[in-house]
Amino acid sequence: CEKINNRERGWRKGGEHTQSVLIPDDRAFSNFKEECGSEEGWSLTYNKTGMTVWTQTIGGDEEKSLHKIKCRMACKDVPAETMYDVLHDVEYRRKWDANVIETFDIGKLTVNADVGYYSWKCPKPLRNRDVITLRSWLPMGSDYIIMNYSVKHAKYPPKKDMVRAVSIQTGYLIQSHGPNHCTLTYLAHVDPKGSLPKWVVNKSSQFLAPKAMKKISKACLKYGEWKQRHNPGFKPWLYPEQTTLPTIPVSELSIQHADSLENIDESTLSEMQTREERDSD
Repeated sequence: CEKINNRERGWRKGGEHTQSVLIPDDRAFSNFKEECGSEEGWSLTYNKTGMTVWTQTIGGDEEKSLHKIKCRMACKDVPAETMYDVLHDVEYRRKWDANVIETFDIGKLTVNADVGYYSWKCPKPLRNRDVITLRSWLPMGSDYIIMNYSVKHAKYPPKKDMVRAVSIQTGYLIQSHGPNHCTLTYLAHVDPKGSLPKWVVNKSSQFLAPKAMKKISKACLKYGEWKQRHNPGFKPWLYPEQTTLPTIPVSELSIQHADSLENIDESTLSEMQTREERDSD
């Protein structure tokens, strides 16, 4: 099998634009990488044992504004290639990601762009969230980028028991520092929909994001052994001819705008309620 390289991206320079849905081009990946490395305009909220977290407020009202979060982790004993595989492997995610409720691929757009569904558990008493995203990926020398943003697909409307969140831009930058060492940067600009209490934002930056990143690193250490027992040669993110996904025309997709979704007010829910409900579980 021949791996995807920088010359086989499946999109034209400048992007492919239909029905307002854009498949990222070289510039989009470069901009994402640049933002991952920039600290200008970001507030440092956590810095311990190889883990750094920054946040950024978008808009003037601290209570109602959207927040961006950036988390960077040094991963010793983890090759960049393994990290890339773990973040791609949907089957393995179901094993290590305790927050996942359901995740699956819907269809492919190009050799390295697809559409997928992901739902996850939120801290109680918040309602659980889900997203439909257009995901794209690209090896850049010894580095790798995976990024996504929300789209709409007629066959996957919002569910009654979930809050449909919106990924404005979310992704990972994996940077290699030798054969067994890499740095993972997670950058998220997400509208979770609903007016969230401030403790949720604080908890995300000071506890939930670092915890999630550590889980990814631990999952990498066990991936080789797991993959040997679960279809070891199957890696369609590296070998696109292996994919069994149906091709989706871009015309079936449209941009998921946050203002078209139901707005849930959860701003009055307290962290004390969270502890009480957890204790009663």
